[in-house]
Amino acid sequence: MSQTEYQDIVYDVEDPVATITMNRPQALNAFTVRMLKEIQHALAAAESDERVVGIVLTGAGRGFCPGMDMNALDSMNSGSGGQPEDLSHLEANPGDADLGENFQITYSYLMSIKKPVIAAINGACAGLGLAVATLVDMRFVERSAKFSTAFSQRGLIAEHGISWTLPRLVGSGNALDLLWSARKFNGEEAKSLGLAERLVEDGESKEAAQAYIRELAASAAPVSMRVMKAQVYRHMNAELGAAMQETNDWMASSLKRDDFKEGVRSFIEKRPPNFERVKG
Repeated sequence: MSQTEYQDIVYDVEDPVATITMNRPQALNAFTVRMLKEIQHALAAAESDERVVGIVLTGAGRGFCPGMDMNALDSMNSGSGGQPEDLSHLEANPGDADLGENFQITYSYLMSIKKPVIAAINGACAGLGLAVATLVDMRFVERSAKFSTAFSQRGLIAEHGISWTLPRLVGSGNALDLLWSARKFNGEEAKSLGLAERLVEDGESKEAAQAYIRELAASAAPVSMRVMKAQVYRHMNAELGAAMQETNDWMASSLKRDDFKEGVRSFIEKRPPNFERVKG
């Protein structure tokens, strides 16, 4: 699918970065059913594109994503005559199915994408938007970005895995505070809590995330990053012995790859490495 065929996002690839921009700035990029499908489709495209080492997810205008657009939900989910909109052309299955069924439920597929996924959070990030942001690998957050879980104030519970991700990022007490109170907090507090891996000045999150991926592409083996991502997420729930055994098996495989030979050779020759890219 070309960039012009998407309606609610903009998808752009500039080797080695794929950038997915949620593009409903008039609604601060609130999710629609179509937008969620388009993001999933674009992630699959980026995952299968050999040029892409890492992926940036961000929002157009003043917002990242404040959650589901309740006003647009009915109309975006219905076509003429009240029939559901046909989004079958957007069906896609990104992510590594070999990681297991834990990573195939609703939005948990984000954690199994075979390449780094970074959220560049440039504004309002709440509700489902925040849940999705906790499921990607890293968060580059602008100082003035505004966050809220929002769920309790709508009579809802912690949605879509945020009860699993948020405590792992900020601790159980902080997670319960943010979930219970649904209070607003900014990028600086997000960094102090551990929700943000990078704090940047306003207007700089996308460029900072893209620059980080370019740095990775210049120095780190994409296949190694793919395996490390799988290790981190799979082993969060594994016992130590099982994690060590799987690590030993995967390490033995890595020693046989050309990337290992290239890593050693480039170090000895004092030159940048030329690693293989990850394909779909």
